Amino acid sequence: MPATHALHTNGTRPIQPAAETVAHAPAEPGYRLIRRNGGVTPFDPAKITVALTKAFLAVEGSTAAGSRRVHDIVEDLTDQVVSALTRRVGEGRTFHIEDVQDQVELALMREGHHKVARAYVLYRAERAREREAEKPATVQSAAPSLNVKGEKGALLPLDEARLARIVDEACEGLEAVSPAPILSETKRNLYDGITLDELSLAPILAARTMVEQEPNYTFVSARLLMDKLRREALTFVSGRPEQATQADMGTRYATYFPDFIRTGIEAELIDPELGRFDLARIGAALKPERDLNFQYLGLQTLYDRYFLHTKGKRFELPQAFFMRVAMGLAIREIDREARAIEFYDLLSSFDFMASTPTLFNSGTTRPQLSSCFLTTIGDDLDAIFKGVKDNALLAKYSGGLGNDWTPVRGLGAHIKGTNGESQGVVPFLKVANDTAIAVNQGGKRKGAVCAYLETWHVDIEEFLDLRKNTGDDRRRTHDMNTANWVPDLFMERVEADGEWTLFSPDETPDLHDLYGKPFKAAYEAYEAKAAAGELRVSRKVRALDLWRRMLTMVFETGHPWITFKDPCNIRSPQGHIGVVHSSNLCTEITLNTSKDEVAVCNLGSVNLLNHVTENGLDFDRLARTVSTAMRMLDNVVDINFYTIPEARASNLRHRPVGLGLMGFQDALQKLKIAYASDAAVEFADRSMEAISYHAISASVDLAAERGRYPSFDGSLWSRGLLPIDSIKLLEDARPGVDMDEGATLDWDALRQRVKTTGMRNSNTMAIAPTATISNICGVSQSIEPGYQNLFVKSNMSGDFTVVNAQLVHDLKARGLWDEVMVSDLKYFDGSVGQIDRIPDDIKVLYATAFEIDSAWLIAAASRRQKWIDQAQSLNLYIANPSGKKLDELYRLAWKMGLKTTYYLRSRSATHVEKSTLKGTDGKLNAVSALAVAKPAAAPIVVDPDAAWGKACVIDDPECEACQ
Repeated sequence: MPATHALHTNGTRPIQPAAETVAHAPAEPGYRLIRRNGGVTPFDPAKITVALTKAFLAVEGSTAAGSRRVHDIVEDLTDQVVSALTRRVGEGRTFHIEDVQDQVELALMREGHHKVARAYVLYRAERAREREAEKPATVQSAAPSLNVKGEKGALLPLDEARLARIVDEACEGLEAVSPAPILSETKRNLYDGITLDELSLAPILAARTMVEQEPNYTFVSARLLMDKLRREALTFVSGRPEQATQADMGTRYATYFPDFIRTGIEAELIDPELGRFDLARIGAALKPERDLNFQYLGLQTLYDRYFLHTKGKRFELPQAFFMRVAMGLAIREIDREARAIEFYDLLSSFDFMASTPTLFNSGTTRPQLSSCFLTTIGDDLDAIFKGVKDNALLAKYSGGLGNDWTPVRGLGAHIKGTNGESQGVVPFLKVANDTAIAVNQGGKRKGAVCAYLETWHVDIEEFLDLRKNTGDDRRRTHDMNTANWVPDLFMERVEADGEWTLFSPDETPDLHDLYGKPFKAAYEAYEAKAAAGELRVSRKVRALDLWRRMLTMVFETGHPWITFKDPCNIRSPQGHIGVVHSSNLCTEITLNTSKDEVAVCNLGSVNLLNHVTENGLDFDRLARTVSTAMRMLDNVVDINFYTIPEARASNLRHRPVGLGLMGFQDALQKLKIAYASDAAVEFADRSMEAISYHAISASVDLAAERGRYPSFDGSLWSRGLLPIDSIKLLEDARPGVDMDEGATLDWDALRQRVKTTGMRNSNTMAIAPTATISNICGVSQSIEPGYQNLFVKSNMSGDFTVVNAQLVHDLKARGLWDEVMVSDLKYFDGSVGQIDRIPDDIKVLYATAFEIDSAWLIAAASRRQKWIDQAQSLNLYIANPSGKKLDELYRLAWKMGLKTTYYLRSRSATHVEKSTLKGTDGKLNAVSALAVAKPAAAPIVVDPDAAWGKACVIDDPECEACQ
């Protein structure tokens, strides 16, 4: 009966599901629909629009359904469905009719059209019963035979035995997974004439839908992706169609590797010097079994963004990738094969991971391996546009940028050459913003830059507004990060509710290079000059009002971040030869800059989870990891491809590196330590002390072997002052610093070694965000608390269901893991806190970031900061923000001696799709809504029930700042 006439018993007209309507609008290019009979037709979004319109017609009647409101709703819902389908399907470009209908149902529920969705669900169920009833009772139809389209277009019979073998192999050795449901779902999505790529993708997509029920399916999905990658890579390097199972790779990897190197050299992607290694020895050292350690997100990220490719084909397999990186880092070693194998073992075990630029470029013809570059922009047109050009050159090969803009004169300042007035720093920041967009690192990730300005600069108030969505767009930088560079004197004026004077740097040039007590003396002298009318440009403000406005902007736009000038300089080992004028893109690097030197830092992170047992830290393993990692990072300095001479000069003179960590939250949960606890703060202290001890010791060993870094003499190191000792320098400059100074290791012996032997590196440690490399290793980011225990992560590789496997393990141990628990986790946005049947000890252990008071994060960060010669990327989370809370939090960070803070994290405006993730792997989080704050002079007023802040939307796929 036509859908517009027959009524359901609930009074609504039945609804014709999407993709079963009769329409002939243009199909979505390249996508196809698998019908229930196995036939394949072009995918036509117009049919979804028709089906949705009929759905509203059935429920709301012809008048309501024909309104402009419903037309707009239907158009939006269609866009959502098409977007979800095309995002999920990847390279397969086919959808099953049931998948389309699932997405229509989800879209209706998500947008609150519950009556329409209910009628839609009822009709689908009724049609399913009708189809079942229409089947002959005694005749079973044979499954149609399927053919696969080969590489050259020839049709070949589907090798069902191989498909079953690959799925079985992917499940081997994993608990609570089964090949049967994967095979069943895979076969449902096959059709006659399916391509090899689509055939490879079908079981991957099938396994992905099961991750929410059992986290081990993420390993299954990764292993199935490996089969696709093996076919692609082996076929390309051998020049003939080739497939291999994981078992085959036990011998095939060694013979593939020389072909891989040859292929890369011929494509001008790999440095020809790698071809002169003993490739037989190198190939024999590869460990194929480590391909089994990837989770799906990690391997897919490598596939999409890291593996070498040419002519649209990836030809680099995972163990070849790690070895290529290792060989690039060992290229100047004496026994370079032995060192390459040593470096490879560390990377492929996930004990340590180099930063993204190193992974991108090591062993290639352009080995730009450094992560971060810091520059100071001079106060004339030549210097300003040279700084912008430098940004472009540095960003081209994956460098993240921090620019110190403080020297540029402010709005209204005199320009002698033209006898005019300056337009200030903001117009030039707009140019820098647009340059970052234009230079997108070869399409691998967006260019990213952060501008820093000191709090006394006369343009500071305009600077605070740069990320606002209102106002003159010519004075906005929507794509550039910004950060306040805050002197201690300003914080003291805030504490005292005193006045603060703003200056133009062309009239107060020495303030830029001063800190501590000398800064205070010079600043007060300039205040006296301003009061006497001796300065052309100055302005007085209430310090507390400016502080409130800074917090308002952090709350409202997420920028500028708040970083502290004095502790960065007072505790810097290199204060004898320069000044730290800013941090970097992610606020963990604190190195000197000047017109002659662009600071460079080379990063990598220890996987802390791999270095803990149930009994605590494995100190011996950690010592081995740190020693090798420091050698790898030091090698970067000499191997690096420098795009500007100022970067090369600085890096060779000071040789700074930044060893960090990741997996901190995972390590705590393995040790059954809650993040919000004294035990977690103590673990942060002890783990960072061990890393610090071994990093400094390794740098001493390298100095003994290779020589001290050239600017060592006069440094804090040369005076026997280690990071833990520099706390006293900060306390002398700013009484009242609240930092613990306890230690457990033999630091006296190490101090003596540092003084007598020297250091190879001016700086040794910095904790970076590790957003992407932690995905590769399958651990939590950096020092972050867990975001949610069940969510979908979005990045440039797509959407990925992420489940806290340790939580699942603990719930299984207590008989609590079932479909109801999955449903509850979705309903409560991945939080266990509100699920009644979960015991309190598990609730405390698995509390999510917004359930933890950020004061605990600051306390743990303060303990780490005492051991670190640079800084750490510290995000702060507040579930129910208020002006008072923000004020207390950032003052606490300053008082506890932190050098920098990073993003203020906000909750999403939307949350987990309550109905189902199955079959969608859809996106759980969305951009936060813009909150409205009071004027700067008033306290910040926050509606705790509102979706708030643009501060930083976690896992925004468009944001590459910390990936």
